[in-house]
Amino acid sequence: MSIVFFLTIFAVLLLALLAGSVWALSKITEEYTFYFWRRILIALHVFAIIVFFSGYTILADKPFTPVLLRLATIVVVAELIFTALVAVGFIITKSMNAFSSATTFSRSRRNLLKGALLYPAASVVTTVYGASKGVDETVEREFQIPVKNLPDNLKGFRIAQISDVHLGRFYSLERFKELLNRVAAGKPDALLMTGDIFDDTRINDEAIKIADSFADKFPSGIWYCFGNHEHFRGTAAIEEAIKNTKINLLNNSSKIVVDGKRPLYFLGVDYPPSREEKKFLEEERAFTNEALKGVPADSVKVLLAHHPEFIDAAREKNIQLTLTGHTHGSQFGILGYPLFPVFKYTRGFYNEGDSFGYVHSGNGSWFPYRIGCPPEIAYFTLRRG
Repeated sequence: MSIVFFLTIFAVLLLALLAGSVWALSKITEEYTFYFWRRILIALHVFAIIVFFSGYTILADKPFTPVLLRLATIVVVAELIFTALVAVGFIITKSMNAFSSATTFSRSRRNLLKGALLYPAASVVTTVYGASKGVDETVEREFQIPVKNLPDNLKGFRIAQISDVHLGRFYSLERFKELLNRVAAGKPDALLMTGDIFDDTRINDEAIKIADSFADKFPSGIWYCFGNHEHFRGTAAIEEAIKNTKINLLNNSSKIVVDGKRPLYFLGVDYPPSREEKKFLEEERAFTNEALKGVPADSVKVLLAHHPEFIDAAREKNIQLTLTGHTHGSQFGILGYPLFPVFKYTRGFYNEGDSFGYVHSGNGSWFPYRIGCPPEIAYFTLRRG
């Protein structure tokens, strides 16, 4: 499906949001100011629609486009939050008035009007934060992974994960260097990149060179698997660019990382192309089985997969740790939990028995807004369980 199709759907949703925002505005403004603010709302919506359509099509390569897209994002998300806040206030006020014998609609309207300025103020503050610090400030997370009968030479082995960088419009090469420097400062033994890293054909080759320049900072190397966005950009070109580097591409394959009586293997799987659920699950299992070929059953295994449902396939095969991404943690969270858990596994740890799976919140995005779900660097240290 083309970008124009998705943008058309988005435009329809924007018009629906405009209708909701106009309704919300009517509840917190007096009639003599309502028409003025309604015109402002319509103008902002026209701006947002024009920016989204042009920013992802005819103006996609312009240096000022990311700034315009962030402004358009602020408009859209602020109106969404504003409408939601007014709707909640309206429902609460109506519910409270329902238990009062003196209730009238005008009274509930007056109650809403009392805090009229709070609604747009809270919306703007929340949105500006999410479109600035929310997408730009990366957090570091530390995890201990218990492994039964872990050999002494693997105790304390430390893995770093980044995912979904989406290099390009909202994530520059300079920022990528800063991210890799910060990861290296954490002194992990290996860096694992779980897909959707190289997402712009104009800079992919240079980004791969940058990643390769950091390979010696990780004693056990840099390891990488494809995500769906690499398929959008052309995996053949990316694979060719990686071929003469120190980056280890795992595409339905595996490699030994630390030898010994009980060795450590890294496995990586491709992103299944099927959209139909049954076929997707079949490919998921087939890719996992292919990656496991030649891997000793009693080895310590870490699986790189872009799609989080590989956690299930890994559990079936007794893989100790599976690192995934793809979901961006929903980009909206509250108290550490995803606000829109549309995937089976959306964010954080999921474990059953001795098999652990992790869904990374991502480092970049194609929609420049995050709230309660910051970009992250995740570190995993193996210990004896």
